[in-house]
Formats: sequence, structure tokens, C-alpha cells
Amino acid sequence: MNDSSCDALDDAPESGPDAYALALEQGWLPISEVARQTGVNAVTLRAWERRYGLVVPQRTPKGHRLYSAEHVQRILTILTWLNRGVSVSQVKHLLDTPQPVANNPENDWDTLRQALMQAISQLDERKVDETVNQAMALYPPRTLCEQLLLPLLAELEQRWQGQFGAQLERVFFYSWLRSKLGARIYYNNRQLSGAPLLLVNQSDLPLEPHLWLTAWLISSADCPVQVFDWPLPNGELALAVEYLQARALLLYSSKALNLSQLPKLLSNIACPKLLTGPTVCIHFAELSVSTTEIDGLTLAEDPLSAQTALHQLGLI
Repeated sequence: MNDSSCDALDDAPESGPDAYALALEQGWLPISEVARQTGVNAVTLRAWERRYGLVVPQRTPKGHRLYSAEHVQRILTILTWLNRGVSVSQVKHLLDTPQPVANNPENDWDTLRQALMQAISQLDERKVDETVNQAMALYPPRTLCEQLLLPLLAELEQRWQGQFGAQLERVFFYSWLRSKLGARIYYNNRQLSGAPLLLVNQSDLPLEPHLWLTAWLISSADCPVQVFDWPLPNGELALAVEYLQARALLLYSSKALNLSQLPKLLSNIACPKLLTGPTVCIHFAELSVSTTEIDGLTLAEDPLSAQTALHQLGLI
């Protein structure tokens, strides 16, 4: 049975005696609620069940998956291990017989990263896509970003220093990444309702990978995202916020900004405002003493901290 069939089965009501409704009354949770509580989407939960037996739910006579509070706790424990860098194939053993994790330099993350490095060097789009698709099916977006994509980008930047063909590889991979994540954001936006978060690239650099990772992480938290991949002038930025009725404005920059212009840029914007990207590190000393005179401006250095900050503000 494919994933779309599983989705239909898990979400469809049962005919005859309503065993599903009775189970929910008794405290069992449907897969959609477990996904909401844990941040692990239904496709990944089913993959963990099928491939590794990590979380095996109860089933109704019609095949609906039902989870208990213990299942939810087990999923949260799995996430703890994944966020420590343990691969999903190693987690079941750790859950069944808790023990310290051995430092194995050649783990699954290393293997995935090296496979992607090789595929990028060969401009092999199909291999890049297949490798990332497999990882996306097994890991939540935040874990995948932290353990694979951000380390991959850092390693690529090191490799590209002074290397012939570096710009070719960079444009190839960044273009693929924007298309891949942009398609997922587009799909998510079609399924979601409510005010979007407006993410604006304040750098005059296209194909910013951390900007698209930030947008993807926010989108994966069931928040609509509108990405403007180029700077907007003062009045038009406020106009965009007004037209979209944005729940928040997130400015991204990988370059130094003219901080004296920020108060004017953001003066007519009433929604919550965040600044993210390497620019936060570049201007750390100035921003830490609030010389920008912008009330309520939240800072986040990278995609992970941006997602965390938005969650803490109750915006996602």
C-alpha cells in the first residue's frame, strides 16, 4: 500500500460500528494528532513503523492507526536520539537497551553527506534528489536540517574555496535546493489557511540556501510562508505586509546591513519582526546594545534558531 492510500485509510471514517470514535473517546490518538503533537509527519511515522518497527500503533478493524500516550513519549525519545546525531537505523536498539552511543565517525549521516557531495560534484540531479527524498521520508525536517543539510552546506563551502568548478557546483546545488524546497512550501501553502509569514531576502544575492531552509522549516510547522527572494524598498515592504496581512515579517540577510536604515524600513510595520541570517553575527555587538532603536525586533542566527524563536513567540 502506498503512502497516499495509507493517508486515505488513516483519515477516512469507518462504516458500521464506530470503533474508531470509541477508541478516541478512550484516549487513543489518531495519526494526525500525533503528528501535530510531535512534529513528525504521518508519512515519516508510517516509514518508521514499516521499515524499523520503531513505533507500532494499534489498529482498528478497518485499519486506522491509533496511538497511546506511551507511543507519543516513545516518539519524543526517538527525536532526542536523532537530534544527538544517531541515525534512525540505530535508534531501536538504543530504545530497547539504553546505553551510551559509541562515537562512530562513519555513521549514516556521514554516508548520506558523502553521497550528496559526490552527486553534487558530478552534477547528478537525480542522485541528489533520490538521496534527499529517502532522508526526508525517515527524518523530521528539523533533524534533517541540523544533522545533514547544514553540515553539508558548511562542508561544501570549505571544498569550494579556490576550487576550479566551484561556482558551477554552487549554482547547480543551490538551484536544485531552491526548487526542491520551494515546491514543498508551495504544496504546503495550498493545504494551509490563515495569515502567512512573510520572509524577505534583504541580501542582493539569489539562491540563498539558508533562506530556503528557514522557509521550509517554518512551512513544515504548518505555517503558510510567502518568500520574496529579493530586497524591497521601505514603502513597498510595508505594503506587502499590509496586503498579505502577514502574521510576522522575517528579514534574512547573509551580508552586512546598514543598521541605521532598519528603523525607517520597519517603522510602519505592526506585526512581529525578526532578523535572521549571518548578518546577526556580523552585527552582534551593535544589535546586542539595541542601537537600532527597533522595539520588539527578535534575532536569530540560523534556520534552526529562527524556527525556535517563532515557536517561542507563538507564531508557529
